Amino acid sequence: MKQAHSGAARGRGERALLDEIRQRAAGASRAGLRLGIGDDCALLAPRRGEELAVTTDLSIAGRHFRLDWHQPEAVGHRALARGLSDLAAMGARPVAAFLSLGLPRELTVATGRRPAWVERFLDGLLALAKLHNTPLAGGDLAESPLAVADIVLVGAVPRGRAMLRSGAKAGELLYVTGALGGAAAGLARLAELAEAQHGRANPPRIPKKLAAQLAPHLYPQPRIAQGLWLRRRGLATAALDLSDGLSTDLGHLCTESGVSAEVDAARLPLHPAATQAQALHGGEDYELLFTASATARVPCSIAGVKITRIGRIVKLRRGQPAVTLLTPQGPQPLAPHGWEHFS
Repeated sequence: MKQAHSGAARGRGERALLDEIRQRAAGASRAGLRLGIGDDCALLAPRRGEELAVTTDLSIAGRHFRLDWHQPEAVGHRALARGLSDLAAMGARPVAAFLSLGLPRELTVATGRRPAWVERFLDGLLALAKLHNTPLAGGDLAESPLAVADIVLVGAVPRGRAMLRSGAKAGELLYVTGALGGAAAGLARLAELAEAQHGRANPPRIPKKLAAQLAPHLYPQPRIAQGLWLRRRGLATAALDLSDGLSTDLGHLCTESGVSAEVDAARLPLHPAATQAQALHGGEDYELLFTASATARVPCSIAGVKITRIGRIVKLRRGQPAVTLLTPQGPQPLAPHGWEHFS
């Protein structure tokens, strides 16, 4: 059921918007959260024998989203999904989220019957938070010339049991969840829509027939259930989420583990709309990449999401590439051409 808008953001200032957020966040699950929005600090209470996993992610207008391309609900969803995906990669149970927003004043003001941009942003964020039992426990607000959302996610994991990037060993097999390249393909299609509807819709209207194709970009699904399953069964020897692209993120795993990897191009689970290049380098798929022993019984799906073996871990040898792509034309170095800030 869509949450009703109270109109508290109709130009009534920071305190009214804070009260609106506090009211809307109050109904979320509070497992592990002793005290939420309203005091100087939130109080968290992990279970006995757990340690906290903490991650933070920035979403910046013009860099991670565009106000003229992305609906506010999608911006809110994506902002939270980024951090939840990090928790999934560690096998952590979400405990709480903290949101700091810097917004131009016009994004906090409703126009006619249309709710303010910030209220629609919260629709998307809180819907995903509810799905993963992640209460919004605090944050900050400020007026800013640029729209910025900073998310801090806190998760809990049994002490010493978190899945790390550093545990892969030669001889192990390499797996991914879901399909690859869908986010990059969706972004390219969204750009085409924005160009085609320029001057008529801002952001562009999404035709129903394209909703599924754009969903991996606009509404990526963090693999919390899959991460928890892998951690509970101790199957994954190393793991991380695919936020910057397979070619880049797999390089990170190899660096942290001191190994090399071989990826079989024919085994890549391509999204139906994606090219191989988008699957290798596109980024923002938020699938899990993990390694497991060659003798481990890894299922073909976990919690309804397909699992695909895409390669193996090999010894690191001087003069050899960290990641090799096995193709019908022979082995080729797989350079990291995914996303990297400042590059």
